[in-house]
Amino acid sequence: MAQTEKKGGLLRKSSASKKPLKEKVVLMYDEIFTTDDPSKCNPRFWEELFLMKVNLEYLEGKLEALDGEELMKIKDNINCLFQHCIQALGEEHPIRVVNALQTLCALIRGVHQKNKSTSGFDIINMLVGFDKAELCMKNLMESLDSLLCAEGSESLKSLCLKLLLCLVTVTDNISQNTILEYVMINSIFEAILQILSSPLSRREHGYDAVVLLALLVNYRKYESVNPYIVKLSIVDDEATLNGMGLVIAQALSEYNRQYKDKEEEHQSGFFSALTNMVGSMFIADADEKISVQTNEAILLALYEAVHLNRNFITVLAQSHPEMGLMTTPTSPIPTTPVTPLGTTPPSSDVISSAELPLDADVQTSNLLITFLKYSSIVMQDTKDEHRLHSGKLCLIILTCIAEDQYANAFLHDDNMNFRVNLHRMPMRHRKKAADKNLPCRPLVCAVLDLMVEFIVTHMMKEFPMDLYVRCIQIVHKLLCYQKKCRVRLHYTWRELWSALISLLKFLMSNETVLLAKHNIFTLALMVVNLFNMFITYGDTFLPTPSSYDELYYEIIRMHQNFDNLYSMVLRLSTHAGQWKEPASKVTHALVNIRAIINHFNPKIESYAAVNHISQLSEDQVLEVVRSNYDTLTLKLQDGLDQYERYSEQHKEATFFKELVRSISINVRKNLAFNTLSQELLLKEFSTIS
Repeated sequence: MAQTEKKGGLLRKSSASKKPLKEKVVLMYDEIFTTDDPSKCNPRFWEELFLMKVNLEYLEGKLEALDGEELMKIKDNINCLFQHCIQALGEEHPIRVVNALQTLCALIRGVHQKNKSTSGFDIINMLVGFDKAELCMKNLMESLDSLLCAEGSESLKSLCLKLLLCLVTVTDNISQNTILEYVMINSIFEAILQILSSPLSRREHGYDAVVLLALLVNYRKYESVNPYIVKLSIVDDEATLNGMGLVIAQALSEYNRQYKDKEEEHQSGFFSALTNMVGSMFIADADEKISVQTNEAILLALYEAVHLNRNFITVLAQSHPEMGLMTTPTSPIPTTPVTPLGTTPPSSDVISSAELPLDADVQTSNLLITFLKYSSIVMQDTKDEHRLHSGKLCLIILTCIAEDQYANAFLHDDNMNFRVNLHRMPMRHRKKAADKNLPCRPLVCAVLDLMVEFIVTHMMKEFPMDLYVRCIQIVHKLLCYQKKCRVRLHYTWRELWSALISLLKFLMSNETVLLAKHNIFTLALMVVNLFNMFITYGDTFLPTPSSYDELYYEIIRMHQNFDNLYSMVLRLSTHAGQWKEPASKVTHALVNIRAIINHFNPKIESYAAVNHISQLSEDQVLEVVRSNYDTLTLKLQDGLDQYERYSEQHKEATFFKELVRSISINVRKNLAFNTLSQELLLKEFSTIS
């Protein structure tokens, strides 16, 4: 018996003597792709069309096969199809609505593909016609808003969000997508908030809603007033903000859990296996790629929330019990990092309670802890461009947090202690820290640990100067808060001092190589001024007098590094050249450090000589330090506790434009044909009354 095959809208018998038969929906598409009005011969044409199962592949392929001129000839029929799709969204029968939504996706993507050519036709005119554009787009946005806010089908809501993501990401640069003007005028912001505030909707659609919002906020954000920015900045509803925070926390938490699983799998491997594993979080294996942009989309959403909305800062510290309890959670964790955005049906966008993260501190976890753990993973390896951008975005988010007064209040709160298990890069010269021995400390300690970890693990040939500058700035901003509020933080400051001195040593050792690419004196000055902060104001925020003594001990113990730095900057500042001015700034900044070294070193040598000791112990050196503070003269340096506040538009606009571009490309790529498959959708609507 001859077998029947289905391909490209054709029903074909294996017997070569028979002509291939076309599906009815394909025949109807063919009628649309003529210059005649398809409803002339069949008045019920449009009504029947939306009862047919959509053949996305055929419809998009047909659009792509036409050149610009051919498409313009059938513009009236394309306009008509677009308008009838919008009308069908208001139908009672869900199958018509599903088919209309999918047809709109195919139309928008197909026509936009043609727009990439040099045909020069206007996308809005091609889809709806200039004369009807405003009304049609208003009706479309109102229909989508109604479907998203209605009590009805979750599958329809999912498809609405997919259509909106399709609409937003059809161009690489979303700010060049003129259709988004209508999305700005006819806002769906409240519908997105409603999804995030409802546990059921959030579970099904939270991830797509958050990504959609992050993209909309970035439409022409530097050129005009974006209503989504304005509205996001004033949201104060607790349930909505918590919902958004929960979606972000769950996506990051699931990523962290996968990383931990992979880490355990590779523990028995070579050192390089663990290093490569960071990459495996972004590329799962040769066949299935997990795109870094998908995770960057969630990071972008977190950034916009932290940067734009002061009220969201409170969400960072609020615990999420459903993320760690073994009962069914209010909002299970989306498996977005496993599967790229939009490739699974809504019903499978959650993981079971058995798969929830089982960290030691999960019972008292919160969004900030989850984010810090995530940052500790992505910041391990910055050689890859995508990971470098992710690391940069993590540091920008931490910069915003470090500048916020309320965030600092809970970061430094002694009553809010957490055990934060950050991921540490494997290094030959140090042992892996035992997770169970981690102390409970204020959250700022974990932030400082993360900064110290970055400082000691990225001194490499491809030096990430920009990330180091941001890292030192974050530490500085935290110290400024501690000095201002006289917060005496019980932290192992020696680890920070040691890391900073190692960094200075690295800069000096690689002076020639680094100066060819970077102004290392900017970074050296920042590091020296951190020491100046401790020297000048340390008595107001270091936990004990002995901590201040230990600071002096470290400076004296490592004096050779400071002496070498002074020699280097003095050499460059006394010769005309591009480094004269930046080097001289470091020379002046070293005045107090050199005063300490020059004051105490002779006294230590004298103490050793008098007591006939060849090598003094730490306690003996500290005794000399304590005995000779009175005769030490230091200069008061201005501006040590001042800093320039973060500004996106003036300094980071290029970075965010490129970032949003990569996210847009990735979201569009992952909204593939199988995303819009009808099989699961139509199970809900198996009968038409």
